[in-house]
Amino acid sequence: MSGILNKLITFEGVDGCGKSTQLSRAAAWLRGLDKEVVTTFEPGDTPLGKEIRKLLLAGDFVPVPEAELLLFLADRAQHVRELIQPALKSGAWVLCDRYSDSTLAYQLAARKLGDGAANLQEMLDFAECGVRPVLTLWFDVPVDEAMRRMKKRAKAGETATRLDDEAVSFHERVSAAFKQQYHDEPEQMLRIDAAQGMDAVEKQVKRVLKHRFGMSA
Repeated sequence: MSGILNKLITFEGVDGCGKSTQLSRAAAWLRGLDKEVVTTFEPGDTPLGKEIRKLLLAGDFVPVPEAELLLFLADRAQHVRELIQPALKSGAWVLCDRYSDSTLAYQLAARKLGDGAANLQEMLDFAECGVRPVLTLWFDVPVDEAMRRMKKRAKAGETATRLDDEAVSFHERVSAAFKQQYHDEPEQMLRIDAAQGMDAVEKQVKRVLKHRFGMSA
């Protein structure tokens, strides 16, 4: 990242927390302030990543936890090199829906790979290709509320992913892992109360960004 101004902001949380909606709203707000903004997501926002996403989330072939981890890391390395680094180099703000914190929450904690992958942090660092977010927004919502939202989305016709369909206990482990990350890195990861309505959550996001980046609008 030497010589590149890092404006990578990641949006994290359990499935159903509302982060994707808030990422879109934040991008629109920043563009209204004449900022160049690139929005992206993991897994799957490169041509190769689309194929990896199918393997990971479609459910046609279910990878074992270790293979799942490696596929997510492969997607991230491709994503960073092909999309994120060039966008940052151009001076754009990059808003990313999921990044390494999700890998820590879903694979290390929820899949219980901690004991079997003691060098996971080194693996994460390798896949990031030197690109760490300058800020992470954690959308904190109770798991039962997140599950209610996911059911509502399914009734509206949205196709659930393999991870969406995991047991409640899986999502509870994910939620607990994000909470632990927040306590471990309070300056890097900022909590957003995502149990509120969408407009109230959006106000929180704007307030955080204004404070962190010195914006007055």
